[in-house]
Amino acid sequence: MELKEIKKIVEMMTENDLAEFLLEEEAFTLQLKRGTSGVTQVSSASHAIAAPSAPAPSAVFTPAAPVIVDADAGLLQIKSPMVGTFYRAPSPDSDPFVQIGQEVEPDSVVCIIEAMKVMNEIQSEVKGKVKKIMVDNATPVQFGQVLFLVDPA
Repeated sequence: MELKEIKKIVEMMTENDLAEFLLEEEAFTLQLKRGTSGVTQVSSASHAIAAPSAPAPSAVFTPAAPVIVDADAGLLQIKSPMVGTFYRAPSPDSDPFVQIGQEVEPDSVVCIIEAMKVMNEIQSEVKGKVKKIMVDNATPVQFGQVLFLVDPA
């Protein structure tokens, strides 16, 4: 895939307010993700070299964002109540507070957010099974950012 084709895809993502794009072909994968700052991350993998006469993949454009929204429909969100640094465990040597598939109660501690050198335990506030962890350990989070998705069923 040529650079000008990737630029066209990025422009389409911006025009249609898409956060993510994924293109998979037999020997090529292209994944684009846009952050809240508008910066686009590009990730690609090629397993074989395509022949120069191969047709351009631009006709294969499919937005990934609606699929993601549908996959998470009905899940409850645990959001960050503050700005700080997200930690999954009480210390580097400890097990995480919660794992995917684990049941949580409204008073279950699910993570710690460090703000101004103070470690704040964050409680679930919902009941259900953890389906997704949306933030990597030891990364900054913003107020209202989704940290976990929980299936209430």
